[in-house]
Order: sequence, then C-alpha cells, then structure tokens
Amino acid sequence: MKNKRAVIVMTLAILFGLTAVVLASRWLLTQPASTSGRIVVAAADINIGQRLTPEMFKLVDWPAHSVPKGAFDDPQKLAGRVLKTSILVGEPLSEAKLAPAGTLGGLSALITEGKRAITVRVNDVIGVAGFALPGNYVDIIVSTETDPQPQAELPREKNISKIVLERILVLAVAQEVNRDETKPKVVNAVTLEVTPEQAEKLDLARSVGTLSLALRNQVDPAAAETTGATKDNLLPPLKPQVRQVALPVRVVRPRTPGAPPATAPAAPRNCVKVINGLDASQECF
Repeated sequence: MKNKRAVIVMTLAILFGLTAVVLASRWLLTQPASTSGRIVVAAADINIGQRLTPEMFKLVDWPAHSVPKGAFDDPQKLAGRVLKTSILVGEPLSEAKLAPAGTLGGLSALITEGKRAITVRVNDVIGVAGFALPGNYVDIIVSTETDPQPQAELPREKNISKIVLERILVLAVAQEVNRDETKPKVVNAVTLEVTPEQAEKLDLARSVGTLSLALRNQVDPAAAETTGATKDNLLPPLKPQVRQVALPVRVVRPRTPGAPPATAPAAPRNCVKVINGLDASQECF
C-alpha cells in the first residue's frame, strides 16, 4: 500500500513538471526576440573642446529599443571631430554633442554661430569668488561717473552703478573650459560669449569704469528692470528733527451769575520813588 501511494505521488509530480515545462516553452516562443546593437561610447572622460581620435572610444552592446538618437556605430567616423560638451566614461556619443564638421579644436569650437568671445579681467571679488564657472550665466555691472552737465540748474549725481549686460554665458575661466562645480577657482580672467553689439558695450564699459560680475540662476530668463544706483538713492536724506516747545495753558473759569465780569489782570508797571526835599512820592509809568 505504501509503495502504491509513493508511485502515485511521483507520477503526479512528473506530470505537473512536464506541464510547467511545456507552458514555459510556449510562453518563451511567443515573446519577441530581443535584439541589440553596438554603439560607440567613451573609453575615458573627455573634456569639452578636445579633438577626437578613434582610440578614445569603444564599441559596446546596447539594447536596440533604447539606442540614443544620432549615436555612432564606428569610432573611425569620429576622427578629427571636436566636442562641444564634456562626456564621461561609458557615455554614448551623438551628433548633438559634437561641433560642426571641420571645426578646429579649442575655444572657437564652443562659440555659437553669430556670437563672439571676449575676455575681461577679474579678481577674487569681481569674479564672484571663483564660482563663475564655464556654462554659468552672469550679469555685467559697471561702476562709473556720468558726464558733467554745465547747463543744468541743479548739480547732477556723478557716481553710478548700473547693469549693462544680462544673462551672459561664461565660456571659460582663465585658460580652462572644463566645468568642475566642486572646485571653485579664483582666476584673473573670464571669457564671455556675447553678440557683436554686446562686445562693443562691454569693451566701452571696461574702459570707462570698473566691472563686476553678478552670478544668476541658470533657468531665470527675467530681465532686471533697474535705473542704476547712485548716492542719492543709496543713502536716503536725513529727516530734520522737529523740536517740540510747550506753550502756556490758559485756564478759563465759568462766570458766576450776577457777578461782575472778570477783568484781565493789569499789566505790570514800572514805578520809581521821587524824593523832593522832605517830600517823597512814587511815579509809575
């Protein structure tokens, strides 16, 4: 009896196992075949503005359904191209991260078409303590003196500070175009990307006054509507102090019915004593 039960249990286990295998095989046969392709990724960290060689990249398998748009499948196609953004090891390379074909390496590859690069001298204060890094946006403030106006009736305030350029892209600090937000670096020069008109204003501003950089939010496009700061609106005028003087209080008493009207007290008079021989008299006036 015990052997019969054991045989039945083993038979059922085999049947259930065979059924599971058949169902699993049928499910696998109905699934679409997974395909993969080979794309180019960085073999090491590559800095912005660097000229590329095939040895900087390698081919790796990548799921076909998630291949980045514009990805490359041959490292030889990248020979001589220039990066316009830094990439990390293992990061796929696409056409959007490259400067146009034929562009030379260096800073010129980073300048947007139709714009210019201009360098201004800064110090640890003007350069926002080293936090103005490549890729940041800054406002340019100039502190200068206004031209005198001899025909003006009132004297005009001479000193003024005013924002002259807004949302200017920082291309490089000193001779570096790499961006490392963990290491602020105090430098003596900052290179900015400007339009030709902005380049003229910036060149004039640094010749007539002192420049300062104001670091701004990366995604804030709002313009600053300011009229400039002068001594008049920086230090408000002092208000004159009013001295309070206590005045004498006159008390008016009610008049009793039938009583004669009150008369004002006589004003004080000056009197002198006149002595004429044995006679004496007093004269008041």
